[in-house]
Amino acid sequence: MKTDREKPVVVVRRPRVHRGDHHGGAWKVAYADFTTSMMSLFLVLWLMTQSPDVRAAVAGYFRDPMGRERYTGNSASQGGGTGADLARLQGNRTLMEMDRAHLRALGDRLRRDLEKTPEWARVKNQVEIELTHEGLRIQLLEDSAGTFFQTGSSRPSEGGAALIRFIGSELAALPNAVVVEGHTDSRPYPSQNGYTNWELSADRANAARRILDEGGLRPQQVRHIRGYADTQLRMASDPFAPSNRRVTILMLLASDSAVAEGASAAAETPVSPSAGAPGPGPGAAPAAGDAPKAGR
Repeated sequence: MKTDREKPVVVVRRPRVHRGDHHGGAWKVAYADFTTSMMSLFLVLWLMTQSPDVRAAVAGYFRDPMGRERYTGNSASQGGGTGADLARLQGNRTLMEMDRAHLRALGDRLRRDLEKTPEWARVKNQVEIELTHEGLRIQLLEDSAGTFFQTGSSRPSEGGAALIRFIGSELAALPNAVVVEGHTDSRPYPSQNGYTNWELSADRANAARRILDEGGLRPQQVRHIRGYADTQLRMASDPFAPSNRRVTILMLLASDSAVAEGASAAAETPVSPSAGAPGPGPGAAPAAGDAPKAGR
């Protein structure tokens, strides 16, 4: 038998364990941040050497990778474009949103103020105020009795003139351009001197324009005076309905409100020659020889 001295000696070597702090994976995060910063720097340096079209395309991609914006992918819009175009597009969009907010607030204030007038209870179903894609549209709808204009004439009623004058004072709060439109129903105008629904619709629109000016609307704000006769019926299913006879006052969005200069605005105003003075057309009662004009 082997003695204790003859037994082999087993030496166990264990690795030393450092108990101090260690970095672990933190260096990987730092390295990732460093490489990201370098890539960003290289991208900026590269963009500085590119054309405005390329810069606009890259900006469009990062703004909307799914391609819903006007500038997407590796090209500008169809037909080309520049970075200035993109900035202009964004600026116009912001201005349009602000302008729509202003027009919406103006419409709400106009409704509140009209509700305070004694005539509102009688005409509230004949006044429509709505915000459309063109701007703030105010429609004065006639009834069989002729609420806003005397029957068969472009002479406004006393209550109609007061209401239009009040609207003019409210619209003067904004610089936007205004378009005034006149409409009739499909009943032929029974006149023997050639006066038709075309003249009547234009004359009523121009009469409304004069009253708006009296209320405070600046003359240079008026963009167009339009007479449509019965070409744009509100109720196409009933061409003779009284509500087809109406005057529309449209305050345009600012993007469409490049107000014409004085002479240009006058040249662009398509009104009938008789609209300026009370004669057989706009301001006077129908001639004695004419047939009754009930319903006009």
